[in-house]
Amino acid sequence: MSSLSSAGSRFRAAVAAEKPLQVVGAITAYAAKMAEAVGYKAVYLSGGGVAANSLGIPDLGISTMEDVLTDANRITNACSLPLMIDIDTGWGGAFNIARTIKSCIKAGVAAVHIEDQVGQKRCGHRPGKEVVSKEEMVDRVKAAVDAKTDAQFVIMARTDAAAVEGIDSAIERGIAYVEAGADMIFPEAMNTLDDYRKFKAAVKVPILANLTEFGSTPFFHVDELRDAGVDIALYCCGAYRAMNAAALNFYETTRREGTQKNVVPTMQSRADLYKYLGYHAYEDKLDSLFAQGKNK
Repeated sequence: MSSLSSAGSRFRAAVAAEKPLQVVGAITAYAAKMAEAVGYKAVYLSGGGVAANSLGIPDLGISTMEDVLTDANRITNACSLPLMIDIDTGWGGAFNIARTIKSCIKAGVAAVHIEDQVGQKRCGHRPGKEVVSKEEMVDRVKAAVDAKTDAQFVIMARTDAAAVEGIDSAIERGIAYVEAGADMIFPEAMNTLDDYRKFKAAVKVPILANLTEFGSTPFFHVDELRDAGVDIALYCCGAYRAMNAAALNFYETTRREGTQKNVVPTMQSRADLYKYLGYHAYEDKLDSLFAQGKNK
């Protein structure tokens, strides 16, 4: 695969060009198109977002590779931005991880993050997390790296160890994951900017800050993250949380009042929907095709 056309190469270029690169979660192809339209340079598909929104189940390691790739394919087909996705623990052993990486590349995905939790995982900002041994996660990373059919495809190793074993252990793991071939590191549930500084100084590769709402990490500004050496600022779930709150308000109000009239001002207009879809260009093409047919 040519590095010039590779989704992975475009993701790497975006990380190099914007410090930190703001990456927003998009659970649908349309959401990804809106993110692209307002200027973001990369988008993200959350495993928890797929579980909650596409499947209606909690983020507890229940969803599968096929579930995530269904949504990923829709996004990469509709949006030109490089897409990073959450592959949990890789969905199995070494052969399963290899299959996952090859399938992601075929789907046009640019980057994945794979984590060191146990298979029956939990949300990274919930209590009760368990992590596998450093050695087992190193094997996961090696399996992922060895499976790459595009050298530019990004393997990001996520560690959840800080909340379980402490920051020093998490840093030690991050170093080992880089030595195993990880391109970037995702230290989950950091509490301070100093945590990020320590990680960056130790691993010496790009690092990601997950700025999820209602979690352990404060709402650091991009300027603070830049000063701390953070390369990627991830807003994994905010858009779908906002979308879901708006939908619930519509359902409750319309049920209670017997009409949607009072929530119309909060809705995206038909004109805006068409704008982000590029609807009129499709319609013009259709008119052109029909006109050609009539002239024959």
